[in-house]
Amino acid sequence: MDALDVARWQFGVTTVYHFLFVPLTIGLSVLVAILQTMWHRTGNERYLKLTKFYGKLFLINFAMGVVTGIVQEFQFGMNWSDYSRFVGDVFGAPLAIEALVAFFLESTFIGLWIFGWDRLPKRAHLASIWAAAIGTNLSAYFILAANSFMQNPVGYRINADTGRAELTDFPAVLTNKVALITFPHTLAGSFLVAGSLVTAVGLWHVIRNRGSADTGAYRFATKFGSWVVLVASAAVLFTGDIQGKIMTDVQPMKMAAAEGLYTTESPASFSVLTVGSLDGSREVFAIKIPYLLSYLGTGDPNGTVHGINDLQAQYATQYGAGSYTPVIPVTYWSFRFMIAFGMAAGAIALLVLWSQRKGRTPSSKWLLRAGLAMPVLPLLANSFGWIFTEMGRQPWIVFGEMLTRNGVSRSVSLAEVLTSFTAFTLIYATLAVIEVKLLLRYAKAGVPDVSEQPPTDDTDDAERPLAFAY
Repeated sequence: MDALDVARWQFGVTTVYHFLFVPLTIGLSVLVAILQTMWHRTGNERYLKLTKFYGKLFLINFAMGVVTGIVQEFQFGMNWSDYSRFVGDVFGAPLAIEALVAFFLESTFIGLWIFGWDRLPKRAHLASIWAAAIGTNLSAYFILAANSFMQNPVGYRINADTGRAELTDFPAVLTNKVALITFPHTLAGSFLVAGSLVTAVGLWHVIRNRGSADTGAYRFATKFGSWVVLVASAAVLFTGDIQGKIMTDVQPMKMAAAEGLYTTESPASFSVLTVGSLDGSREVFAIKIPYLLSYLGTGDPNGTVHGINDLQAQYATQYGAGSYTPVIPVTYWSFRFMIAFGMAAGAIALLVLWSQRKGRTPSSKWLLRAGLAMPVLPLLANSFGWIFTEMGRQPWIVFGEMLTRNGVSRSVSLAEVLTSFTAFTLIYATLAVIEVKLLLRYAKAGVPDVSEQPPTDDTDDAERPLAFAY
């Protein structure tokens, strides 16, 4: 073990942990805005209760996401300074805009939304949650644009004198074809998480608090969340199909590793199950569906999909001696876990909707248990999706330009990285306990009572202290 190994583990752990909060923040911000819009349009108190209820869960998650995200970015300077030095001119531009525009937009209007109840005009207050939701989604786009440069570098040139990548076409970075499809795919995954949380909490209250005055609100939340999950599941499949074709084009090794495809095939079969040798160099046993991989990868049932061994030989000739193959078991199984957990959430959403058909009230304990597992399933799908995305790119930190081993900070020792890794892991474990306890506490508390209006302030402005009046 050396500093590089620990630095990779630290970045992987902090990234996966941070992304537990991101999809819920992205999706729930929009769903809360939709619920408040429904209250604004109809005046139905049920929607106001749900807005405040899920809005509180959204704010808890948002606060945790901000904390973990800041720590994640610090690592570029601490553990990956050579990477930052090489690609900072390009990578820093979308991240700077994300911080200066998107993050300040969402944080400012979230503040207005929190403290603007009964203080701002209803339309202005509604606009504030929509502005926060837009800022949250813009933030995601700029971050994904930066990450997409690592997958498919565009809009740059290498300065031969400094040995650094220099930005030459910022619009090209923002319109990177990887970013253009990764963004809607990530949004769909985020709505899958948010819809699952809305469904799970609503279902728990429908079954456990049957007959309460707020049952109608919980029933609506359960149906609303389930439909969001189903629509998001379809969007995930649609965008994932396009993403697979783009990945086959710009990162053929990642697609080959995802399928355990060792030799080039035309047509190529989709692997239902592949068992490889211990060294990951060849296929031992496989169950396959003919033609499917060619269609998924190229759009043509007879299309050519390059294999791992052929690509390794090609890259060794192009980039020099060395291994350009990712860890096959990790990429192969993370790809399948991503799909399986996402589909499981969609299946549970169908069961939840079926259980409430024609006004029925669900009562099954098994359905409740499945419903409570719903938020975890798409979170796992999102996490395995990002593990696949980043591990499938290895050994590159910037595909075709910089190897991961060349991006680590040379001045940081193994002991220093181990210290920060241990400290962050302990802190994150503590934050995880706090997050779960807060979410469970406020989720169990149920929707708030909105019938009581705050007392009016009858003090005349002339009677106020001068400083307060100003």
